[in-house]
Amino acid sequence: MSTRPADGVFTVTDSGFALDGRPVRLLSGALHYFRVHEAQWAHRLEMLRAMGLNCVETYVPWNLHEPFPGQYRDVEALGRFLDAVHAAGLWALVRPGPYICAEWENGGLPQWLTGTLAGQVRTRNRAYLEPVRRWFGHLLPQVVERQVHHGGPVIMVQVENEYGSYGSDQEYLRELAHILREGGVTVPLFTSDGPEDHMLTGGSLPGVLATVNFGSHPAEAFRTLRRHQPAGPLMCMEFWCGWFAHWGAGEPEPREARDAAAVLREILECGASVNIYMAHGGTSFGGWAGANRAGDLHDGALQPTVTSYDYGAPVDERGRPTELFRRFREVLADFADAAPPPVPAAPPVLTAPVTAVLDAWTPLDEVMDTLGGTEGVFGTAPTFEDLDVDRGLVRYRVGVPGPRPPLPLSLPGVRDLVRLSVDGIDTPVGTAVAGPAELELWVESLGRVNYGPRLGETKGLTGGILHERQYLHGVSARGLRLDAFDDVKAVAALPSRLPEHGEPGLYRGSVDVSSPGDAMLELPGWSRGFVWVNGFCLGRYWSRGPQSALFVPGPVLRPGVNEVWVLETDRTDGKPVRLV
Repeated sequence: MSTRPADGVFTVTDSGFALDGRPVRLLSGALHYFRVHEAQWAHRLEMLRAMGLNCVETYVPWNLHEPFPGQYRDVEALGRFLDAVHAAGLWALVRPGPYICAEWENGGLPQWLTGTLAGQVRTRNRAYLEPVRRWFGHLLPQVVERQVHHGGPVIMVQVENEYGSYGSDQEYLRELAHILREGGVTVPLFTSDGPEDHMLTGGSLPGVLATVNFGSHPAEAFRTLRRHQPAGPLMCMEFWCGWFAHWGAGEPEPREARDAAAVLREILECGASVNIYMAHGGTSFGGWAGANRAGDLHDGALQPTVTSYDYGAPVDERGRPTELFRRFREVLADFADAAPPPVPAAPPVLTAPVTAVLDAWTPLDEVMDTLGGTEGVFGTAPTFEDLDVDRGLVRYRVGVPGPRPPLPLSLPGVRDLVRLSVDGIDTPVGTAVAGPAELELWVESLGRVNYGPRLGETKGLTGGILHERQYLHGVSARGLRLDAFDDVKAVAALPSRLPEHGEPGLYRGSVDVSSPGDAMLELPGWSRGFVWVNGFCLGRYWSRGPQSALFVPGPVLRPGVNEVWVLETDRTDGKPVRLV
């Protein structure tokens, strides 16, 4: 059985996958191009080849590429990645969504769309499907021209993503499949769902290959799949070999490598193909990590996902092989025609720790006033969606009329972090406030829910501001998007002075590097915020853990002076920021 990529016609038959009529088994691994620095794509793909894989799978995050309606940002990145996949001698599975989950902000859906549609996303609703159609019109050419029969690596494309875990609108799935075919996708389509009857009933389509996702008990999962799809290849589209972490929670219990390798062997002994999720997780750069809601019905507290997407994968966040890599390589070698290529050398690393000098500071108010959006006055507190803020902060200001005695102040429905000041004095939320008084509230988004029935919920002061049971009206609000920091000249022009007492704001400075390489950035004594190195956003840091340092890809650094910006949204004791 061939496992070597080649150009030709890829088909799904009653007995399995075939390329130009020859049987093939897909040994795939998930790697998200948007979670790996582009200069390191080639190395990570070589690592997948060296593990014994012949295919790579990636999602496509809509919100990354269309931050505003009709404004597209580097959609061509997908095409460049697929070209790198082809150069590495791998096939590609593309999962374009429009919903992707992936522990990514809003499951990949743009907030400008979900903020207006609420529960109508992922349905046949025209107000949802028309933007999807326009988006796919821009995206699909990157896929279509790189299909295997055109000499490219793309052998299959997914319809939606784990839809059976969310809905049962078969007309919606049929419409998506039609949009893909209409857009020029001619390779086989597939769906993926949990191995449960209700999920496969809701998420699969007649005539489209169904696959299942699981972390254990493959024989049982495939028996369930066969009840819905009696013939055709068996495939685990997501073999969960690890898991992700939430801020404020412990690290996920690491999966024992021997156990994971045994399950992988069992999958392959069933005659199935596999996609290892994740083969290499990477990093949710740019503050794009999503969140979950706790509880059986996902109605509980927000659980924001950390910046690292290491996932306990066989290739770790920094691109190094783990014990899981070694064991998977041994298993995969038994199901391939040839031995895997040698493991490539690791990328260079920083040779010695260096300390950043942060000697300029701009208060958070001034950062907002310079880089934020337009200030507006609203009847009640607007949401992030009302202010067109995807990732970032919103400042609310409102007066409490008086005279009136101290009454409890509440923020119903708020799920993010709030800092409150009353007449300029920091005050805990829930404190009784007398009037007259001036309130200022800073709300920091902790990421939008990416999975479950709460997908698409709004952010910010979603239930208004209540003084006792009375709404406070005439709220002034202004939003600061993280992508405002993409304008390096605007950031450089910010007024600055020496830092004072660890107050929140933008701290700027530099670090001198003699020999660039991969590094970790440590911020001991800093509370919470975001970091940029040479204008590249590493993501969110938070002292509550479990993540204690941010990955800095070597290509972000340069010999000599490197700019460092730290947007602290709480407080810092001013301890040094270090690259190690």
